[in-house]
Order: sequence, then structure tokens, then C-alpha cells
Amino acid sequence: MTITHGTNEEILGRSEINDIDAILSVPVVDPNEIEHVVKNNADTIFTWDYSLSRPALRKIYEKAKVGQWNATTDLPWDTDVDVEKTITADQEILGVGVDPASFAGTPVEKWARKEWLEFGIEGRNWMLSQFLHGEQGALICTAKITETVPWYDAKLYASTQVVDEARHVEVFARYLQEKLGGEYQVNSHLRMLLDDIVNDSRWDMTYLGMQVMVEGLALAAFGALHQFTSEPLLKQLLRYVMSDEARHVAFGVLSLKEVYDSMSDAELKDRQEFAFEAAVRMRDRFMQQEVWERMGVNMREIMPIVLNDPGRVIFQSLLFSKIVPNCKKLGLLDRNDGWLRHRFEEMNVIQFEDFENTGDEYIKFALEEGAPEPAPVAGE
Repeated sequence: MTITHGTNEEILGRSEINDIDAILSVPVVDPNEIEHVVKNNADTIFTWDYSLSRPALRKIYEKAKVGQWNATTDLPWDTDVDVEKTITADQEILGVGVDPASFAGTPVEKWARKEWLEFGIEGRNWMLSQFLHGEQGALICTAKITETVPWYDAKLYASTQVVDEARHVEVFARYLQEKLGGEYQVNSHLRMLLDDIVNDSRWDMTYLGMQVMVEGLALAAFGALHQFTSEPLLKQLLRYVMSDEARHVAFGVLSLKEVYDSMSDAELKDRQEFAFEAAVRMRDRFMQQEVWERMGVNMREIMPIVLNDPGRVIFQSLLFSKIVPNCKKLGLLDRNDGWLRHRFEEMNVIQFEDFENTGDEYIKFALEEGAPEPAPVAGE
């Protein structure tokens, strides 16, 4: 039987991935919104089979029990954070984000060092804010996984992740409030993706959307920021969070591998399309639309430059360094004539397919038991 995938229009609501008008047509979230309701269509599943039939999941559960840390006592919250000094140092390493020379003929052309520093500070606040909102999404989704997954071992592990995610929400919210003076509202593209993950009734889609896609991108983003930032509190905070996130992604990969190996091509088609949609939504979120608008810039003028800036393209592609090998491990890349492989080729992220998948590498991120400071990640 020939499997026919949906078109970009059917999956994304637009025919071209880089359709600027379509990307900007999604309105920003009301900054005064404090509550958002999403219909959860999933069934809650009890299981009376308490046998330890999945040793890989039991192993990661045992790792989770000894990998707990206390956000209040294990992080030096009395650290003085000089935001301007931190962003200046980070920009000296990475540049300002988008090549200033590319803005000839736009209002940004007149920006001096002062404006680019302000842009960097706002960008850091925005990025950490999206981490915060994504962690709340993970908190909700992992609670849902605890309810919906039919396996005993998976329920045990998912319960530890609920605690992890609560801790992550706590630390990002506290850092933003105490060190950066508040947060940005959730990005509209991120909220759309979180809505889709929560709304879907199939338990494996919660795994795929959150554990593999959202958490996979977060792990790569945390790693990149941890590597270059000179701010000691943020660096230590990220290292602790990464130790948890690697387990979370591994949990998704180990669980879904068993399920997807037995799925038909028709069933896997839906999962491939959902992975593609999630990848595009996450890429769109990193356009920093809210930052540009807060800086008084017309996003419609700037978007073509942002989309095509070489430095930003490289940074955004690196965020998929965990997602692509994990999709390959799950068989999503090459089933159905390599449909998802071709989509990732179009997004210029396929080069990561042979990186180590998180199901194999998560132990490298673990904290050393009894260590007062987080252990370095292998390769740092």
C-alpha cells in the first residue's frame, strides 16, 4: 500500500516553510494572559501488571532517584548577576546574534553598541522565558504520561520527571524574577505546539512531542548556552537542568523505540508528520518576534534578514543536534521512503543524523553522586 503524506499546507497551514506572512499571521500572546485552557482528550490507564518487564526503563528510573537536587539549597542564589557585563562578555564570544551589516537600509542600521546590548539583554530574558514556559509544558505533559502510558515501569519513571519539571519551572522562574526582573509571555508558536501535544489523545504522541522533540531541542539549547555563557549562577543552573533533561529525552527514546518498531507504515506516517510540524514550530519560535517588537522594530521588515542570516541559521540548526539522531533511532527518518529525512534535508539539519542518540548518551550528563558541584558534561 502506498502511503501518502499530507502537504505542508495540511500539516503546517502554509505551503512554504519560510512564508513570512504566514509565520507573522500567528498573533503574539496577550502579555496580560495568566491562564490558558487546553482540552485534554486522553484516557487515564490503570495497569495491574507490576512485573519489571522493561529493564531499560527501570535502570533510568533508578538513575532518576539518585539524581535529584534541591533548587533552593544546591544553587548559589546570592550570586550577584551583572546582566550588562554578562551579555557584553557573551556577545564578544558569539557576536550580537544577527550580523549588523545585513541591516543596511532598515532602522536597525543606525543601532549603536547601546542598542545591540539592549537587544542582547532582552534576547536573554526572552530565551530563558521560553525555557520556563516549555518546562511548564513538560510538567503538564509528564503528568499526562503518568496517567496514560500503559506500562508500570514507565509510570514510575514519569512520576520522577514530574518532580524534575516542577524544579525546572522553579529555577527558571526564580532566575528571571530575581536576576532579570521578570519574564516574557509564552511565544505563540511554542504555545501552539504545546496545545497540540496536550490535545492529542494518543499517549505516544505526548512522548514524541514533548520527550523527543521539545525536550530534545531544549537539551541542545541548554548545552549551547551553558558552553558559552560566563555567568556562574546560570551556568550551574543549566548544568543541573541538563542532567535531568538527558534522562527525560532518553526515557522518550527508550519507550517509543519498542512501540514504533511494531507500528505499520500508515501509523508511523502520522508520527513523522507530527515530528516535522513540531520541528518547524520550534524553529519559528526562535525568530524572537517579541524581542524585535519590544525594541520598536517592524518585524515584517526584519524577518527576511533574520531568516537568512548565516549565523542564526547555523545556531538554529545546532538546536536539532539531539532531535535528528533520536528520530533516526526511532525509525522515523527512513520509513515511508524517507519522508522525514527529506523534510529535515529541506530544513538543513540532516547532518546530525549520525550523532549519538540520547538513549545511549544520557549517562554522560549525570551528576556525580555526592558531588557538591555538577560534574562536567563529557566533551566540555
